Parts: sequence; C-alpha cells; structure tokens
Amino acid sequence: MMKRFTTWLAATGMVLLASGAQAEYKRELLVTGSDFHGVHGITANSDGTLFVGSVVGGAIYRVDPASGSVTTEIKTPTGMADDLEFGPDGTLAYTSFLSGIVRARRPDGKIDELASGLPGINSIAWKQDGRLFATQVFLGDALYEIDPAGAKPARKIIEGMGGLNGFDFGPDGMLYGPLWFKGQVVKVNVDTGELNVVADGFKIPAAANFDSNGNLYVVDTARGQVVRVDISNGDKTVIASVPKSIDNLAFDANDTLYITNMADNGVYRIDTSTGAATMLTEGELAMPGGLDVWNEGGKDTIYVADLFAYRGVNADNGKVTDFLRMHADTLEYPFNVRVNKDHAVLSSWFTGTVQKVDRKTGKNIAIWHNFAAPHDAIELPDGTVVVAELGAGQLTLARGEKPEERTAIAKGLAGPLGLAIAGKNAVYVTELSGVLSRVDLNTGNKTVIAEGLALPEGIDVDEKGIIYLAEVALKQVVKIDPATGEKTVIASNLPIGLPGIEGIPPSNVPTGIAVGKDGVVYVTSDLENAIYKLTPQ
Repeated sequence: MMKRFTTWLAATGMVLLASGAQAEYKRELLVTGSDFHGVHGITANSDGTLFVGSVVGGAIYRVDPASGSVTTEIKTPTGMADDLEFGPDGTLAYTSFLSGIVRARRPDGKIDELASGLPGINSIAWKQDGRLFATQVFLGDALYEIDPAGAKPARKIIEGMGGLNGFDFGPDGMLYGPLWFKGQVVKVNVDTGELNVVADGFKIPAAANFDSNGNLYVVDTARGQVVRVDISNGDKTVIASVPKSIDNLAFDANDTLYITNMADNGVYRIDTSTGAATMLTEGELAMPGGLDVWNEGGKDTIYVADLFAYRGVNADNGKVTDFLRMHADTLEYPFNVRVNKDHAVLSSWFTGTVQKVDRKTGKNIAIWHNFAAPHDAIELPDGTVVVAELGAGQLTLARGEKPEERTAIAKGLAGPLGLAIAGKNAVYVTELSGVLSRVDLNTGNKTVIAEGLALPEGIDVDEKGIIYLAEVALKQVVKIDPATGEKTVIASNLPIGLPGIEGIPPSNVPTGIAVGKDGVVYVTSDLENAIYKLTPQ
C-alpha cells in the first residue's frame, strides 16, 4: 500500500515534507532544460563528430551531427574548455579559461597539462606543421606558442593586439583571426610577430575559420552574422544571419559549417550556399542563475539572469522572452537579478558589475564597476542599491559609480550570497558559512535568524514575511519563520547544485528563488538549465 502511495506521489509531482506528512507543494517543470552549461568553442574530428566546450560547465561535450544527441566527453575538473581543436595525430588541445591552463587529451585518453599560469587563455589552433598556438583574451591579451609535448614553457609571440580570439591558419601558413575589441580581422606571422589587417568594419568579430578551399569565414557575434572574407582584398559577404551571441565556428572534413550560440545554448549547421541554419540542439535558457518575480495585472512575470542573456518568463505557460543578449546589448554576464516596479538590478561576480535596467524594456540605465565579486544586489525605494560583495565579505550601499558614492556596512560576513528586503531599512542575507541574518542598513548590525544551513543561495520573502531559500548542498527549498528560525522543507531532491570548478566561487551559478502570486515558488535548476514551479496545495 505504501509503495502504491509513493508511486502516486511521484506521478503527480507532489513533494513530501521532512516530517513525512502529505505534501504541500506540487512540482512542475515550467521551462524545460538543455544539454550544455554554456557553449563556446567547437571542432570536428576526422569522422565528423562535433565536440564543444563549456567554461562554467567545466566540460567538453560530444554532439552527433546527424541526431543532435549530446553526451559528456570530458567532465570537470579537467574538462573546462573555451576553445578546442584536434591536432594531426588526433590529440585534442583545449583552453581552460578560468584556470589559465592549456590541456591536451591524447588519442589514448590521457590528459596532459601543456601550459599553465595563463589567465584568460581562450583560443587555440594547430598549424599545419603540428605546432600549437593559443591566445589570452579578456583576462590578458597575448599570443603564445605552446609546446605540444608540455616540456617547454609557453613562448610569447606578441601582446596588446586587441583581443585575438578564435583563429585559424590559412593555406599560406599565416594565422588569421579577429580582434574582438577593434572590429578587425588580421593575419599574424607566428615566427616574427608581424601583424597586418586583412578586413575591418565588423562590430564584434568572435572567431574565424577556413574551409578546405581556402575561404575564410568569420562570425560577428554582435550582429548575428556569418561573413565570408576575401583575404586578398578584405571584401566581406554576409552569407547567413542568425540570432546574436554567436561564439565560434568550425568546418568538418566535408566543409560543412557549424556554429555555436552562447545565449541559446545552441549548435547549428549553416548552409554556406543558401544561408539556411539548421538547429542541432538548443535551449530556452542558457545557464539560469538568480531570478525574481513581479506581479502585474494579476499575472506573474519571472525575470531571469541567464548568464548570456537577461530574460523574462511567462509564469503561466513558460514562454521565454529576450530582453538583452551578451555582446549584442549592454550586458555583462549576469548571475543574479532583482526587480521592482520600475527597475531590474543585475549583478555579476565574474565582471564585478552591478547594472540597473528598465524592468519592462531592458534598456540600460546605469552600469557600475569595480565591486568585489557582487553575488546579489537589490534596489531600495530611494534608489540606493545594496550589494552583497562576496569578495569583500560585506554589504555595500551604492548610489553610483564613484567610490565616494559607496558605503560599506556589515563587514566581516562569511561569504554573502543572497539578499532580500526585510522591512524598512533592512535586508536578509545568506552566507556561505550557512548563516541567515537580518542586517539593519542604518547601523550595519546583524541579527542571526538561522544557522547550520547547507549552502544557502537564492532567497525571497512572501507577503506574510516568511523567508524562502534554496539550500543547495541538500538540493532542497525551505521556508523559514523569521521570528523563530523554524525551518520547513517544501521541496527536496531538486536538480540543483552544479559542482564548483577551479576559478569559480563555491556557489558557481547561483540557484534562484522567487515567490509569486498565491505563494507559488519559482526555482532555477543549474543542473538542467530549467525553471521549476512549486505550487501550494
């Protein structure tokens, strides 16, 4: 009888309380997930199988070009790849962007470290003679020759180029690639370091590759274009227009062109004759982190910091709408978002930025830099923004970009993660140490509400003042009475808690929590790249 009862619960999506009593919440998948945790570089092996890399996901994935099916090829911690390419002997070389390491998987499966101490190591390619080259971008700006055996240190060839991103070697043995920050495509003599401009007029060229006939193709991420470039005179021909935020491209042995799109978690086949794009795999969301909800006209709209985009979601049917996309709009890798009647405040621990945008249109209002890993930020009624600076262990009141417009309060926090309004001039804050507190914004005094929590990340408060938060290490959502600290589990065994990787805080991409109309709770899944809806029964 008990077995039959639990089977029924599983079928209906009901969730049991920790006490074993009948569930109070129904679990539904509101926005379905996708295969990657961010997608960047792409390459093909000799039989045409595709391989793509992920930085935040810390993995390399195998993609079947016929079916679009995806499997994990190299897992974290050694799988982080911003770019990757197969060498003449079948060695797969790849760049681990955040850890500053160039790695190689040999044909026998052994993974070697070829070079280290290169923060922002980004793009990589083999020359026809078997030599290997890589560049730093964003966290550095230099071109290196890498010893394929890993015995010699990396040789710096040139620096200060302007962001030499995804590159390839031409039939003439010259390196051709885009300068991300200059809108140009250049060629480089890797023996002398001589650099010459081949073509310009791009907005943000992200990567370049040759087909077997020596035709150079470039992707412009800001315009969503695939462009063929005549390397003899710099003439450009747009051969395909697709959604913006393209990251990389690659040809297989049959000259079939494939591209990746970071905002759509997608891999697409491009017909270079017609410009038609065929989807192999994609997602509604890319890498959802923090989220918030706003009720207007009796309907909830969910706002999501999706790492490579800022998006809205219809809470009734799960329809996703884009507001901003990375590299196409003013946006800096948002990990968290908080909304009010007029504004959305986005924060990124990776870029150290807090951004205020119009909630309804996504139009940029202000973007403030130089915070110490801001993990969450929330706007007060007077326009002041409270920032949880994970890197500084404090809350900061910010009124603008200048240092004199910022005031540090509640110093000495053990890893502030999530924020929620706790009445007038007060906020709730969660900490990596497992503490939930209320902080008085006038004095900075902290009152502990609950301790012993297991990686509490996303947090929100319902209209009755009850606190909801994601206890990520236990894969559950709980509600907490702020008066007593009593904790009740409302959902367990949730697909949350993507493992942290080298160079990333333990929270990685934060699990977001938001409470909407009638006490409905929305939660992001960083494991599935999805959003769940928990409805009180």
